[in-house]
Amino acid sequence: MTLIDSRPGIHATYVALAAETGVFIDADLAVTRLGPPLDEELAHWFPKERIPETADRYRELYPTYAIEPTRAMPGAREAVEAVRAAGGRAIVVTAKHQPNAALHLSHLGIEPDMTIGWLWAEAKGRALREEGASVYVGDHTGDVRGARAAGALSVAVPTGPCDEAELRAEGADVVLPDLRAFPRWLTAYAGG
Repeated sequence: MTLIDSRPGIHATYVALAAETGVFIDADLAVTRLGPPLDEELAHWFPKERIPETADRYRELYPTYAIEPTRAMPGAREAVEAVRAAGGRAIVVTAKHQPNAALHLSHLGIEPDMTIGWLWAEAKGRALREEGASVYVGDHTGDVRGARAAGALSVAVPTGPCDEAELRAEGADVVLPDLRAFPRWLTAYAGG
């Protein structure tokens, strides 16, 4: 919910998974809790021993059901372009399965310099540090923690499951209304 609105596609994938497995999944509820790793959501619906195989199956179904209905968040492409215009590299660090994240971005014409997947919260910090990120933009309190773990400035947008108050309480350095405000903020932050 930072660069893409994957809720419609995730919803469709959960509906397909429920139909295939015969296990009830409240897809409407599940899409309100985006951010944490898939295994955490599946734990609400499946016994622990079934989660690994179910997660694999979800990821197999995902390209069929989730890519087409997903839309770019307002300002997503412009935010990536603003990073490059400021002389930076646009790196996507996500909890999403990397191949599926790359499919989304390609489908939507969002072209980061690198996409790193399967990292959540503080674990994102390692990748951000390795890539020399000084600013990390996210929509979840886990993203704020990831930025902190990397020693990066946390820029948050309340376009996902966490509102502005939650993001500020977690310690976001900057909260913008959405990505449309990011290019102007970045220009001012970069000093020009």
